[in-house]
Amino acid sequence: MSAFSLSYDYRCPFAKNIHLHVVAALCAGAEHAVTFVPWSLSQGHRPEGAPDVWDDPARDGDLLALAASVSVRDLQPERFLDAHAALFRARHERGVRLVTREEITAVLAPLGVELGPVFDDVDSRRPHKIIGAAHQEFEAYQAFGVPTFVLGGDATFVRYMDPPGDDPAASVELLDTLVGLMERPALNEFKHTTVPY
Repeated sequence: MSAFSLSYDYRCPFAKNIHLHVVAALCAGAEHAVTFVPWSLSQGHRPEGAPDVWDDPARDGDLLALAASVSVRDLQPERFLDAHAALFRARHERGVRLVTREEITAVLAPLGVELGPVFDDVDSRRPHKIIGAAHQEFEAYQAFGVPTFVLGGDATFVRYMDPPGDDPAASVELLDTLVGLMERPALNEFKHTTVPY
């Protein structure tokens, strides 16, 4: 079994592809211990001199889905994988912006997530502190975006073009292959020179 951390922001389509594969693989019994780590794409695009986005209430809409997911991850972990996949699907398959409580509620309530504790937690700003600490931790690995895996003290950015299909075994195989490559530190870069799509 391999243990790794994996960053996400719900706005990134490549994060969506990998995270849906990881969720499918874990639900199919893949033997990996995954820590899902929030990463804010807004942080890199804030105006010069502006506060960090997790400290700026004016940016709370940008961080609402991340903050809600951190709350579910920490306080209702049995609901996290379903909630995580549903938030990615809502954003990229249905075009839901995920910047209002009504949008978050519409996605998570049908899954049995208790929204009262989630929004109380978000209002406490505890999730925002976790987002900030996680973002800074991944920056120490020179991470520049999502999805980034951290395995054995080494960070790897992965851009995978396809979401999972109907066979979860394919997601297990993909995840095992990616982790196997990451466990080879001599393989520093492996990239197709063109995008075949």
